[in-house]
Amino acid sequence: MIKKLILLSVLGCMTQFSFAQKKTPVYLDDSKPVEQRIEDALSRMTLEEKINIIHAQSKFSSHGVPRLGIPELWTADGPHGVRSEVLWDEWDQAGWTNDSIIAYPALTALSATWNRNMSSIYGKSLGEEARYRGKDVILGPGVNIYRTPLNGRNFEYMGEDPFLTSQMVVPYIKGVQANGVATSVKHFALNNQETFRHSSNVIVDDRALYEIYLPPFKAAVQEGDSWTIMGAYDLYKGQHASHNQYLLNDILKGEWGYKGVVVSDWGAVLDTDQAIHNGLDLEFGTWTNGLSKGTSNAYENYYLAKPYLDLIKSGKVGTKELDDKVRRVLGLAYKTSMNKNKPFGSIASEDHIAAAKQIASEGIVLLQNQKATLPINLSKTKKIAVIGENAIKMMTVGGGSSSLKVKYETLPLDGIKERFGKQAEVVYARGYVGDVGGDYNGVKSGQNLKETRSSAELISEAVKLAKESDFVVFVGGLNKSDHQDAEGMDRESYGLPYDQDKLISELSKANKNLAVVLVSGNAVAMPWIKEVPSVLQSWYLGSESGHAIAAVLAGDVNPSGKLPFSFPVKLEDNSAHALGEYPGNKAELAAGKGKDLKDPINITYNEGIFVGYRWHDTKNIKPLFSFGHGLSYTTFEYGKVKADKSELTANDKITFTVNVKNNGKVDGAEVVQLYISDLKSSLPRPLKELKGFDKVYLKAGESKDVSITIDKSALSFFDPAKHDWVAEPGDFEALIGSSSSDIRTKIKFTLK
Repeated sequence: MIKKLILLSVLGCMTQFSFAQKKTPVYLDDSKPVEQRIEDALSRMTLEEKINIIHAQSKFSSHGVPRLGIPELWTADGPHGVRSEVLWDEWDQAGWTNDSIIAYPALTALSATWNRNMSSIYGKSLGEEARYRGKDVILGPGVNIYRTPLNGRNFEYMGEDPFLTSQMVVPYIKGVQANGVATSVKHFALNNQETFRHSSNVIVDDRALYEIYLPPFKAAVQEGDSWTIMGAYDLYKGQHASHNQYLLNDILKGEWGYKGVVVSDWGAVLDTDQAIHNGLDLEFGTWTNGLSKGTSNAYENYYLAKPYLDLIKSGKVGTKELDDKVRRVLGLAYKTSMNKNKPFGSIASEDHIAAAKQIASEGIVLLQNQKATLPINLSKTKKIAVIGENAIKMMTVGGGSSSLKVKYETLPLDGIKERFGKQAEVVYARGYVGDVGGDYNGVKSGQNLKETRSSAELISEAVKLAKESDFVVFVGGLNKSDHQDAEGMDRESYGLPYDQDKLISELSKANKNLAVVLVSGNAVAMPWIKEVPSVLQSWYLGSESGHAIAAVLAGDVNPSGKLPFSFPVKLEDNSAHALGEYPGNKAELAAGKGKDLKDPINITYNEGIFVGYRWHDTKNIKPLFSFGHGLSYTTFEYGKVKADKSELTANDKITFTVNVKNNGKVDGAEVVQLYISDLKSSLPRPLKELKGFDKVYLKAGESKDVSITIDKSALSFFDPAKHDWVAEPGDFEALIGSSSSDIRTKIKFTLK
């Protein structure tokens, strides 16, 4: 009996011990609030483990806490597709065979759709591919404002207007993050050119900062809840943006209350003390090969690694800042790498391919279409000549960090042949030689575009073919080679490269049935514009490029894209070149400043808030093509705008309604744009500013009422003296139109 009691007692103790052993720690308990889980994890971490998770361990990953089962975080470039795998310590390709993806249109094309739903679909699709590839953070999207058409990285951004960019970035963020993958909205802030991007100090007044350059980031944080924000390379107020007291602590984490993670751009961290105290949370890419310090693991020598650890151990700094960084990184992990409820993702699904094509088709902008040259009339067209290198050149590779390894890319020539080949003969001539390379950032396109014939021979062949054909499609523009649309360097001129202007003029003389298709992420000069009946702006359209272009040329898709930035006639019509400093202060340029990180060059944004159409309107400068411009194969009639009130108070909203009718014979979509004009202001303001838009789809002959609602925020400007947004009582005017220069109806109202 005694033995039985002893045995039962022992078994009871073992059972209690087993239950104690199986009890889930708080930081791993999904039923506990995430704040408790973070604090519990933090309390269990050693000082060294805390330091480890705030800096990289490889080119694109950061440490987890193996002892506690907290996984690593894996990032990938990818504003418009998930970048292929690279080696642990190097930029070289890892050589995987399962890292090909769908390339979505570049962000200029997405923004040109002026369609929030397209942005949501884009984000969802990209997030699914990133999730399938095991990524926790996608390094994008980019929302830096289009200040100059020479910026080599404009193709990765969303245009010149802060409102349009804000509206388009939020659904993208939500779409990506629904997959348990974080976005990293970049580059915060003022990275508006590539020349001197590492060694320039931007001088900008507070009005321009808050009204033009910051709103997309604010929307990303407060409306999109982006889980990470990426710092920039440039300096502001003498501090590098990736560890900047003013941008990160005062504005982002202070005024906006940001609770997420600030990630450095690769190689943007340059000072341990500033990295500790000025808002940076996670350091990446400080040395490009990871081993340049000659140690067994150079990542331990990052500014937020051993140097930070040594300062803490010596008592020179405390751990308050460290714990804040760790809390943020742990919070990110719970949403991504430790999120048990995230979907599995998918790659190159039918939905992804359909999304890529739809976004590309909707983003194409019909700039000009005299005598209804487009769509191509196949009853009169038996031979189509396709001219231009960009008809056969892959554009998903190149351009810098956004270079992609795709499952496929339908080239414009192939798309045109596929669509028209059964009804017409499609012939091709190159016309010019641009970039013959096929290896960008280690991604090989597999193309060999070397050419032995002279420029004269190529032009002669193209002109001959044009004369013999019923219709000519020229596919040219820019590409993603150095000094064009590419990261790390700006364009060297505003004109088309490779003597394309001459070729286009010759083609226009040879055949009046000519459509110029411009592949680019930037505005270009068009000295031939009066000679050419039809022009399409087609951007970099990704995997479905050829199909999308062909669909618009054929009229299978009625173009509905609108420009997200102005096309000036000449470079001097752009405010950054007319008033501001580009690429930097002239005297400092002459003195050689900016060539070294230790000797940065100043760039003053003298144009202030007058960027893009705000400048053109105020100075009465007629652009080549205005912001918001885009034609259709049908026409739209606007009725008279009505407002639901004539007066509003600071707490009111006001709704403007206009009837829009499709007057043509084909179905189409129109972007109804609302601009607000402050008729009397204590501070200088643009003539008008975009404050609302809606894309409406109308069948032939159909009409719909379109309503847009605003509040006092749409009437406000930033008052630097008060350091606050101000809506001054008085008279305003709502202007409704098809573009910034095509206002169809307007109505006055008063703010009391």
